[in-house]
Amino acid sequence: MGILPRFWWVPLGKVPEIDASALYQALSAARRPQILDVRTRLEFNRGHIEGAVQVPMRELRSQVETLPFDRQRPVVAVCLSAHRSIPAVRLLKAHGFTDVAQLAGGMIAWRRKGLPTRSRV
Repeated sequence: MGILPRFWWVPLGKVPEIDASALYQALSAARRPQILDVRTRLEFNRGHIEGAVQVPMRELRSQVETLPFDRQRPVVAVCLSAHRSIPAVRLLKAHGFTDVAQLAGGMIAWRRKGLPTRSRV
């Protein structure tokens, strides 16, 4: 496991990104990326990318070792506006996930493109 910088949770700086259209296409590929949604349960229930695993950012650090993800497959972290997903990407990388990116623009960008969501309300 890598060492996290002291302020790993600060939502500033650059992390790898994938745009909404590219992610949508990748979701139909044989090696589809795993989706980690770090928004609150309420946000998630109002609309999320199908197949996403939801762990609120506040809980991610304590649950990162129990995520149901393959560390060798791509993971895309998703939040509302690509703010909370920055530290999520850093955390996953520090815990041995090799191919991690955030959804550029978050769910706002996903919805602007008119891409499908699932809801639980």
